[in-house]
Amino acid sequence: MRILIGKRIVEIRMRNNQTQQDLEFLTGIDSAEVSKYEKGKRNLTLKTMIKFAVALKVHPKELFDFDFDINRYKNEE
Repeated sequence: MRILIGKRIVEIRMRNNQTQQDLEFLTGIDSAEVSKYEKGKRNLTLKTMIKFAVALKVHPKELFDFDFDINRYKNEE
């Protein structure tokens, strides 16, 4: 799920012609950390998700606009 959200952040950032440095400036999150979120290496907190949504100028639900295979996760706890 982290990877899917990270890919979505990249998609929206690229669509907006924004760089990781732009997100660093707008969110206060170091660009190296932005990269980790985009690669799915860091868990997003709700607060961080809101920061990204605001910086990307999208509703937070847009970060979850991807195909999701529920069968892959339904047996996990």
